[in-house]
Amino acid sequence: MTALVDVQLAYEASNETEQAIADAIPSAEQLQIWADCVLSTQHIDEGELTVRFVGEAESQELNHQYRDRNKPTNVLSFPFECPPGIELNLLGDLVICAPVIAREALEQSKPTPHHYAHMVVHGMLHLLGFDHIEQDEAEEMEALEIQILSQLDIDDPYQEH
Repeated sequence: MTALVDVQLAYEASNETEQAIADAIPSAEQLQIWADCVLSTQHIDEGELTVRFVGEAESQELNHQYRDRNKPTNVLSFPFECPPGIELNLLGDLVICAPVIAREALEQSKPTPHHYAHMVVHGMLHLLGFDHIEQDEAEEMEALEIQILSQLDIDDPYQEH
């Protein structure tokens, strides 16, 4: 199972605190490991995705435009919808807000890399068609996230810390 991960770094640090946030953004190699694990558990041979790391302004703008929520969010998923009759392994795009991830990891007492891994797994599952609108869908998606993350030696992200 192989993921082709295109990484875009659109988060720019202008002070020491923001630089610490920028330094915590996962490497392309780490993203590759996480993406491969998701594809493997879903028995998908290959898939391509873009992971874009942004600041709060871009996250808020996209969240407002596409989800009608006027605030930054941790991860946004934009699945690629292939035209009928064309076969591509393009999964779509993930937009991850670095400052929100850093803040949530701190608030939830989680290692920042583990929270990034969770958001990549969560976002990729959305790209693959999973959702959490209905309770049964949410339970299925959360169980799958927990399973995938455990394969990466990451604790259940939904447990209380």
